[in-house]
Amino acid sequence: MASSSGRSWRDGMSSDNIKGLVLALSSSIFIGASFIVKKKGLKKAGASGVRAGVGGYSYLYEPLWWVGMITMIVGEIANFAAYAFAPAILVTPLGALSIIISAALAHIILREKLHIFGILGCVLCVVGSTTIVLHAPQEREIGSVIEVWELATEPAFLFYAALVMTIAFILIFHVIPEYGQTHIMVYIGVCSLVGSLSVMSVKALGIAMKLTLSGTNQLIYPQTWAFTLVVITCVLTQMNYLNKALDTFNTAVVSPIYYVMFTSLTILASVIMFKDWDRQNPTQIVTEMCGFVTILSGTFLLHKTKDMGDGTCCTTSLSMRLPKHGDDDDSALEGIPLKRQESLRSPRSP
Repeated sequence: MASSSGRSWRDGMSSDNIKGLVLALSSSIFIGASFIVKKKGLKKAGASGVRAGVGGYSYLYEPLWWVGMITMIVGEIANFAAYAFAPAILVTPLGALSIIISAALAHIILREKLHIFGILGCVLCVVGSTTIVLHAPQEREIGSVIEVWELATEPAFLFYAALVMTIAFILIFHVIPEYGQTHIMVYIGVCSLVGSLSVMSVKALGIAMKLTLSGTNQLIYPQTWAFTLVVITCVLTQMNYLNKALDTFNTAVVSPIYYVMFTSLTILASVIMFKDWDRQNPTQIVTEMCGFVTILSGTFLLHKTKDMGDGTCCTTSLSMRLPKHGDDDDSALEGIPLKRQESLRSPRSP
């Protein structure tokens, strides 16, 4: 059993996987910290101007907010680069670590209390991430973007891509107009489905950039630009509907659902396109899935207890919620579309 674990470690932690791991961890640190810096900037800007939650843009003149934005951009670049070195099944779940960084810094810097179950959630995320890292598949050797294109045009992945686009179009043109404002899964479904394709394209583009920088120019191939077009289209669509979800539903509800759906579909897409599991035995695959479920459990606990102060959800302070459309939203309305919340609130004296 010990030798099997040793083989798993040696097989999984190749030089490229280590580079991808370091980049993914760096990305989580930068992105997690950026939320706190931007929030500090928003608070500072809101104290002297119109708050962003009510349509103000005074934060654009706040240097601290721009520091947070630049930090986030650096984190996203690191995340982009990580996909060029490591499989998506390793990189994508590690995004949960940014939630831990954000929660820990919010506890220290913003004085937002972290419930004991929130700490347990952080521990579960770390344990799950470590499990995945130790058993992640080795990145396959790819010498040209043409090889990635061949993987993307195999029948199995073409079927997956066609299925994703069909479901996305049905949701966008038939379901969203009627149910978008009342069913949280509609917007998040579009984001997650399209997001799985965007990650595969980002990985292809990252591989092309890595090979180009190492001396093998991939910019001469039309496939590189085709992947670039897919990335731009998918990311814009993804961001559009994610913003709609965040604007309609409570962030505390959107975030964990989106993370679960996006990560699950991304892993599925990677398994189909890059055949990650073909290079692993059943024990490693089951262990990775257990690690992923552990991360999901930790993420759920973190978000479920984020508004619990001093051990009870009944004493939650308004300052810890900070919803987008005002500070007076009731926790009982969490998960209900904001437009419907207005009609459910009882009148309050000024």
